[in-house]
Amino acid sequence: MSKFKGVFSLIVIVAALGYFVDLYDLVLFGVVRDESLAAIGLKGQAIKDAGVSLLNYQMIGFLIGGIIWGILGDMKGRLSVLFGTIILYSAANIANGFVNDLTTYSVLRLIAGIGLAGELGAGVTLVSESLPQEKRGYGTMIVVVFGALGAVLAAKVGDIGWRNAYFVGGGLGFILLLLRIGTHESHIYASIKHAEIKKGAFLHLFTSRKRFIKYLSCILIGLPVWFTIGVLIFSAKEFAALVHVSGPVVTGKCIMYSYFGLAAGDLMCGLLSQVLRSRKKAIVIFLTTSMMSFAWYLFVREVTVSYFYFLCFILGAFTGYWAIFVTIASEQFGTNLRATVTTTVPNFVRGATVPITLSYVALRKFFENETGSLNTAVMYAAMTVGTVCILLALTAVLTIKESFSKDLDYVEELN
Repeated sequence: MSKFKGVFSLIVIVAALGYFVDLYDLVLFGVVRDESLAAIGLKGQAIKDAGVSLLNYQMIGFLIGGIIWGILGDMKGRLSVLFGTIILYSAANIANGFVNDLTTYSVLRLIAGIGLAGELGAGVTLVSESLPQEKRGYGTMIVVVFGALGAVLAAKVGDIGWRNAYFVGGGLGFILLLLRIGTHESHIYASIKHAEIKKGAFLHLFTSRKRFIKYLSCILIGLPVWFTIGVLIFSAKEFAALVHVSGPVVTGKCIMYSYFGLAAGDLMCGLLSQVLRSRKKAIVIFLTTSMMSFAWYLFVREVTVSYFYFLCFILGAFTGYWAIFVTIASEQFGTNLRATVTTTVPNFVRGATVPITLSYVALRKFFENETGSLNTAVMYAAMTVGTVCILLALTAVLTIKESFSKDLDYVEELN
């Protein structure tokens, strides 16, 4: 326990609660999607089509917000982002509870996505810059582990009605806003805030080949996590039919158990990283277990519903390296670009869910035409996309430099 001394600061707690709200909203829409769309008059296939459209609006919001809040985090400060994001998100989420038409719903999902986009990046940046070098891994681990429980709450709150569930999310945001009043800026950022240096220069991530490769590598490392969530978990009913589950599978419970697993995995990966004194070694180990979990999930047959939920937990646990992934992004760049990178990287990974799912759907159709079997096509397509994500992540890990105990008090030279 002495290793955790000084880690449980107000900054870590506030950042953890911010990510809790982030994942609550991200998962809540998947839980209440059908109910909410039916309530505003949609039926049948229209619900499925609108659901995909609304999710894309939210993901576009994450991409836009990631860039905006990341740049502001470096130009104006990490705290300014933490206040701005939660206000925008909370207002949008409460408004979500009043929607009666698809157009308004779409606009508010976009705004909520923009609002939430800065939560994790700004929080992890602030934690990384505020804790001692040897302990910042523990800090970001706590943030992500506790945050993952927000998804679990979302799976449960969906039972109280979709409008009330959105009101709860907005209320949680405003409560969190009050807690943030007592936080302070990191001393590392404060030392350069008024200095005459370029800060938040997003385009400079692409003007240097070395800097771009490092930035791209940070993004690629996270792909298997959102392949797991976006394909294997969000389409759990489809895979349940593939493995012949003996009973009805509830998507909300699959999400809940997978996020329980993610929380457990993040805890284990964070501790492993500290024991090995290496971010890279911990990630490589978890990428290996991720591939094992994909195969287990896809090749098992004739299982009970409880066993299938256990597999969802295993998928989450074996790919639960999100905390270390975001920490690596934070540690790879100087103070004047750190918030930009740490905020955009996880949001670009989330946005990558769109090409990942499109690739899966295209391959599933291709394999179905080739084999004449839908079940075989589903398995082949999932394994192909999952394997590509793993290989890209492994290549990216080997490309970047080890950042454990790296001194973060420096700036990038941007010419």
